Amino acid sequence: MATAGFVAASLVPLVSFPSEAQATELDPMSLYATAVQDAQRYHAGDAPAVELERASEYSVYVKPTPTPPPTPTPPPSPAKKPSSGSSSKSSSGWSPPFVTPNPGSAQAIAYDMVTARGWGDSEFACLVALWKKESGWRVNAYNASSGSYGIAQATPGRKMASVGSDWETNPATQITWGLGYIQGRYGTPCGAWGKSQRSGWY
Repeated sequence: MATAGFVAASLVPLVSFPSEAQATELDPMSLYATAVQDAQRYHAGDAPAVELERASEYSVYVKPTPTPPPTPTPPPSPAKKPSSGSSSKSSSGWSPPFVTPNPGSAQAIAYDMVTARGWGDSEFACLVALWKKESGWRVNAYNASSGSYGIAQATPGRKMASVGSDWETNPATQITWGLGYIQGRYGTPCGAWGKSQRSGWY
């Protein structure tokens, strides 16, 4: 109804309104009649004031975007040191294990084995010179270029596994293999030493 009254009021300068008697003759429920009545009340100054309702305050709710938790970075693994009795890998696929050398004990073992084969002290002296040159009598002596390993410098070192599975660290296993190799190829330690003197290897 207020809209109709506003429309009728806006037409006041252009339309003359009927008298109250004429207005009562109109169908009181018709849009025209109600518009006329509203316009008359507006014109008379008794139209109620229209107030707009406005919110005094506005509350804005913003849903925050959750920040993903940072991905934890695992600590670097400490480098493992090779332990005694185990082998580590190198670019060639194998590198010698760490073993504390004890040349005196190795030579003592070798001396007993040399005499057990019936070779005298001169043969033992040749053996001492030969393996001192080859490995310094170190059980873990390793030549990366040739793959030779151990007191006798077997090439490759795993050949000595034919004597024992502890060939990497046991001087007795290495010496047993080395004396067998010398006897089969050169007859005696002095024969092997002579070959080494001539060519630099045996």
